[in-house]
Amino acid sequence: MTTGLTILLIICLLLACTFEFVNGFHDTANAVATVIYTNSLKPTVAVVYSGILNFTGVMTGGIAVAMGIINLLPMEVLLDANVYHGVAMILALLLSAIIWNLGTWYLGIPASSSHALIGSILGIGIAFYFLPDTGDGGSINWDKVKDTGLSLLFSPLLGFSAAILLMFLFKRLITNETIYKEPVVGKKPPLWIRLILWTTCGLVSFFHGQNDGQKGVGLVMIILIAIMPGYFSIDQKVNIQSVGAHVEHIQQLVHKADTTILSENQLKLYNDIFAHSSHYLNETRGKFKADELEVTLRFELRKDIVRITKACEKLINSGNLSLSAKEIKILKLDIKQSKVLIEYAPYWVIIMISVSLGLGTMVGWKRIVKTVGEKIGKQHMSYAQGASAELVAAGGIGIASAFGFPVSTTHMLSSGIAGSMVAKKGLKNLQKGTIISIAMAWILTLPITIILSCSLFLLFRYLF
Repeated sequence: MTTGLTILLIICLLLACTFEFVNGFHDTANAVATVIYTNSLKPTVAVVYSGILNFTGVMTGGIAVAMGIINLLPMEVLLDANVYHGVAMILALLLSAIIWNLGTWYLGIPASSSHALIGSILGIGIAFYFLPDTGDGGSINWDKVKDTGLSLLFSPLLGFSAAILLMFLFKRLITNETIYKEPVVGKKPPLWIRLILWTTCGLVSFFHGQNDGQKGVGLVMIILIAIMPGYFSIDQKVNIQSVGAHVEHIQQLVHKADTTILSENQLKLYNDIFAHSSHYLNETRGKFKADELEVTLRFELRKDIVRITKACEKLINSGNLSLSAKEIKILKLDIKQSKVLIEYAPYWVIIMISVSLGLGTMVGWKRIVKTVGEKIGKQHMSYAQGASAELVAAGGIGIASAFGFPVSTTHMLSSGIAGSMVAKKGLKNLQKGTIISIAMAWILTLPITIILSCSLFLLFRYLF
């Protein structure tokens, strides 16, 4: 690597850590606001506790969400061997998300880091329509965008509804009126209430780390693959021949399909599978580890796996792949096993993001905490309201992480608090101004980050 590229690599990694650091203090309020405003934990103890569990969440969260973030990117980016094009994409993506997150944090508005990141990625895809020879409409992974968009769209609605339901359940199951009263300033609640709130705060922090931390891992992998493709395009610990066996089996299964019912685009995908699987098998014959391959070939093998698996998934989703249900199931398993070569993250990347998120969690939290704790409802948050909102957020984020969907911690928690307030005294119990501000941030995050990311990407592509 040249000195210039080394400097760019360091800048990009620092920006990725900055995004995760900002994400930490931007979203920490969602976990600690309830324990602070119910006098269950002192602020310093709460944020340290939350920071440790955020760190633990990233370390134990796997990489399903990280890979989902990578797969949102246009295929042209994933397969572009031009390092400087990758740098332009990374800088635009990270700067857009960081600028929006810092802006909403400064104004004390709970906004979604996930929305900001997704919007920045979509902006990159849209920018490809303005570049030569890439305006064919294939620059955005619309299937993945749809899945991600639905999870981000419905999470606050589910959080709001679930919190109302949970408050009603509390009323039926817990008759002790203490839990429904507003906390007395300076007085700690009973131990059993504190234990509930400590647990729910910890769960939100842990699952936030599992979900949002993985987004940072995905960003770092994008950086490494773009700038150092020869070393990070494929997992050097994976046996190349074991992947080759799955690639060969994919070839055999797809060969059984009836090509006469395929459209022109589907037939192109069909041919791509054979072209790239043949290339992979020929280039890896007799080789078992990545260090036996030429550095330049490793990116080509990544390209083969991406093309093969994406083409197979599109053919399966089209419904025109004339294979039995059993064969489709086996094909999906082969696709999954082939992806192990390219869907990975080195342990040091996970540690770096864990530390960034954990440290970010411990600073800068007061602005958002004040909004979440004081300005969503007209009354002070009760113990039951805090617990219900936290349980809803923890459950929603945990389920989303298990299925590999990015979800907004901010929206899950703030909508849960709003729901808990409505459950007690109806819509009149909400502060209209704050709800409008949160809703506007929800609506504007995507368009603003899309425009910002698209503009910056085109500018950096021109400069580079």
